[in-house]
Amino acid sequence: MPPGVKVELPLQAYFRVNTPEFGQFERTLIIVDEGAEVHYIEGCTAPMYSTESLHTGVIEIVVKRGARSRYTTIQNWSTNMYNLVTQRALVYGDAYHEWVDGNLGSKVTMKYPSSYLLEPGARSEILSIAFAKTGQHQDTGGKLILAAPHTSGTIVSKSISKGEGRASYRGLVKVMEGARHGKVNVECDALLIDPESRTDTYPYIEIEEETAHVGHEATVSKINDEQIFYLQTRGLKEDEAAALIVRGFIEPIAKELPLEYAVELNRLIELEMEGSVG
Repeated sequence: MPPGVKVELPLQAYFRVNTPEFGQFERTLIIVDEGAEVHYIEGCTAPMYSTESLHTGVIEIVVKRGARSRYTTIQNWSTNMYNLVTQRALVYGDAYHEWVDGNLGSKVTMKYPSSYLLEPGARSEILSIAFAKTGQHQDTGGKLILAAPHTSGTIVSKSISKGEGRASYRGLVKVMEGARHGKVNVECDALLIDPESRTDTYPYIEIEEETAHVGHEATVSKINDEQIFYLQTRGLKEDEAAALIVRGFIEPIAKELPLEYAVELNRLIELEMEGSVG
């Protein structure tokens, strides 16, 4: 992206695996030059086969001084897919980068978008959502590495576990020595649909600078019977009420998506939630 160029419409890419026992290897490199702005959206799907497949990606974003970038992924793999992805952003002075990460489907997903804040004024946000149902393990999270003074970032991770599904948050916050007055806040929220659902949190925090401000909070909750009852009194069926509660849970991330993608994400959540209660 040349210096000063601001792209109004998102750039879009689509990855599909439509062959059994297939390995797909993605390599994406985006360089956003000084003062430029861009939003890149990636979609991923695969049909169901009786054998397993692999998608692995290496995504690297370079955000130069004063530039702004956003990388959005909505992945709806089939449940026989291994999804192993490395994502890294290098963010320079007064630049901003945002990861918006939606993970549905797959047998196993391991993905932890990372941002390296290399010069003063660099900022980054990581927004992640994962939906795991029976037979799935969504191991997701994010990494923020502060390597310069007056840098800041946030991680917001939301996961939903249904049936015997397992969701994990795995994250790293590192404030390096000399990164004075760095600020980071991490929020991990997990929603359990069924008694056998599982969630785990593995936060790693390494602080080498005494002036840093780092916060971490985590919550685990279940769908509330009183909320379901209230919505039923307003005319919704039980599974519709549960789906509405889940949509409210993911709203902070869905609202960051372009309208058509937000609608699609909500529809995918509704399909995943069908028959989940009652």
